Amino acid sequence: MQPSWLEINLAALDHNLKLLRGLSPKAQTIAVIKADAYGHGAAALSKRLRLRGVERFAVATSAEALALRGSGLQEPVLQLGSLHPDDAADAAAARVTPTLVTREAAAAFAAALPGGRVQIKVDSGMGRVGVPPAELAPFVEFVEGLGLEVEAVYTHFAVADEDPLYTQKQLEAFLGAAASLPRRYPLHAANSAGVLSGIGADLDFVRLGIALYGLSPDMKSSERLRPILSWKARPTLVKRLAPGHSIGYGRSYITKKEEWIATLPFGYADGFRRSFSNNAYLRWEADYVAVVGRVSMDQTTVRLPRRASLSDVFEVVSADYDERTSLTARARQAGTIHYELATSLGKRLPRRYLEEE
Repeated sequence: MQPSWLEINLAALDHNLKLLRGLSPKAQTIAVIKADAYGHGAAALSKRLRLRGVERFAVATSAEALALRGSGLQEPVLQLGSLHPDDAADAAAARVTPTLVTREAAAAFAAALPGGRVQIKVDSGMGRVGVPPAELAPFVEFVEGLGLEVEAVYTHFAVADEDPLYTQKQLEAFLGAAASLPRRYPLHAANSAGVLSGIGADLDFVRLGIALYGLSPDMKSSERLRPILSWKARPTLVKRLAPGHSIGYGRSYITKKEEWIATLPFGYADGFRRSFSNNAYLRWEADYVAVVGRVSMDQTTVRLPRRASLSDVFEVVSADYDERTSLTARARQAGTIHYELATSLGKRLPRRYLEEE
């Protein structure tokens, strides 16, 4: 059994899904499982979510969709972003519902899958991809003229976790554009932050991403959400070093006295940042233990208050909002967001799926 692994708490996933559904009772759920379910394991979590009644999923690429089809997922899959014409054949092969924002992509997909289902995205203020609101009606007419079925129209919020006034303006711009269409289409706008803030959560669908995994979009602690991931490891070596002994590349740490040092089998190739060198803590029993020396590609060293056993378990990431060891805290320390750290967790870390309450 590999001595460094991730644990995914499926009961916590159930809790978060129930909470978010309660905040959007009129909407159908689209579970966003792109980037391997934000590093948590898309194949396993999609199976769990299907058991809990989720009937729609979303990914970023046709390759992600193909992998999920290979794992047995048969439910509708929305490909987020904007379809590129070169990807139309692969999208058709993966049986995805692509997002269309250009006529070129629409024509390519119509050729690859005549009569296929698509969704159209409106740029209501995000500024990345989407049809301008004033151009929505003629674009829908063009897409349907190709024989494609427009399954839904949607938009994406830029600051739903920060600025409710701007988010409300985006929603109004989107709804105004949708009102220009000759008939009513299913609509969606709310991401996790939108659902938690109550903006756009009463439309036909909601897209649940980061909050499904128990992480608050605004990087603050949450009393409602339960993080579902923890990272654990056992040491491969525990030794006592004399004063003046250097540790790791660059000799960046020198023991000041006799010290117990544990070497753990993970490093920056697994997603534990090199910037955490001499600047982070792990949890061991009731203690926080300091990272000493440089984090290397495959190994990290910590200083212990006493001797540890090779069977002891250290928490690298705790499934909570701990100020030192949670994924959110580590993201703050790294000057980034928990989305980035979660999706950077190494593929070589085994994912173990547990039913803990």
